[in-house]
Amino acid sequence: MKSELFSSLPDVTFADKDPDTIQREVIRLYEDASGRTLARADPVRLFIDAVILAVIQQRNVIDNAAKMNLLAYSSGSYLDQLGALLGVTRLTPQPALTTIRFTLTNTLTYPAVIPQGSRITPGDGVIFATTHDLTIPAGELAGNIEAVCETAGTTGNGYASGQVRKLMDTFTFGVSAQNLTETNGGTDTESDENFRERIQIAPESFSVAGPTKAYEYWARSANSDIIAVSVMGPPDTNPGNVEIYPLMSGGTLPSAEVLLEVYNACNADNVRPDTDYVHVLTPIVVDYNLDMTYWIDAGKSAESQYLRSSVEGAVDEWVLWQRKSLGRDINPSELVKRVVEAGAKRCEVREPGFRVLRANELGVCAGVNVVYGGLEEG
Repeated sequence: MKSELFSSLPDVTFADKDPDTIQREVIRLYEDASGRTLARADPVRLFIDAVILAVIQQRNVIDNAAKMNLLAYSSGSYLDQLGALLGVTRLTPQPALTTIRFTLTNTLTYPAVIPQGSRITPGDGVIFATTHDLTIPAGELAGNIEAVCETAGTTGNGYASGQVRKLMDTFTFGVSAQNLTETNGGTDTESDENFRERIQIAPESFSVAGPTKAYEYWARSANSDIIAVSVMGPPDTNPGNVEIYPLMSGGTLPSAEVLLEVYNACNADNVRPDTDYVHVLTPIVVDYNLDMTYWIDAGKSAESQYLRSSVEGAVDEWVLWQRKSLGRDINPSELVKRVVEAGAKRCEVREPGFRVLRANELGVCAGVNVVYGGLEEG
């Protein structure tokens, strides 16, 4: 299957796999060579039919093998090999991160040291460990430190503030702990689609002049959950300043931990030109409301329940599509197109109106009101 990244390119086929075409070709070759016509029940024809199955399978193998050499179709370990040509490797699973606050029961007359590797858990087997020693000065009650999940992947994501609070280690002083931020940033092995996009823009990273695509490449390499990056420089920013806005899978906003990951990747001495000042920021959310009424053709009354479900599913897909890319204009025309394609006779969109977004803005639906107007003749 071809990637959506290359959807504008025509499909290519390296070997014809149509069974009828192959059958006609093989029978014609035999008849030309033998000088006899094969009847449908001829034993030789039955044998040829069996051989044709092997030919079809071989054609499929040939076509697939050839396509694995093309970025548009390649997948799995074949895609890894294409990435290696440009020095790009698939991002490995990364653990979730959070910030833990340790609070003493009472102030002490000496510094309280929380050693690196101190463990905290929400109580379900997932464990977070502190990344450095934390020293709470004498006379103070609390201190904050970053903690990382001991299991790489998305397992440690999604624990709300205060859920990670059970200490697994003992201390010589009374202390409690809890996470201040929702645990996030854990990623599984990079998907083919994300990896493919990074391979495509990898040559941009060879430049040392700070082009937009180079910053995009390094930002996306920081975390495999990043699906889009907007890079802004002069004249949108002050001279020498580069602003980078990452967007996460599902159109969610990056956490402070992810922003730091991107900053470290893009601000490295071998990435950033000496004259650039790098700033990694959260995309600007532009809220809008969705208010619409749709009608279904009276001639399709028997399937109206199915069509209603289809239309409302199309609305949900449009809301998600709208927020899966930065700088994507809020476009009600796209909504109308999807709703009609899903089975509506027509629709009336009261909100939102069309709105142009800047490259660092993200359209987010604040409220949905979808009204079914009923069946309509004509």
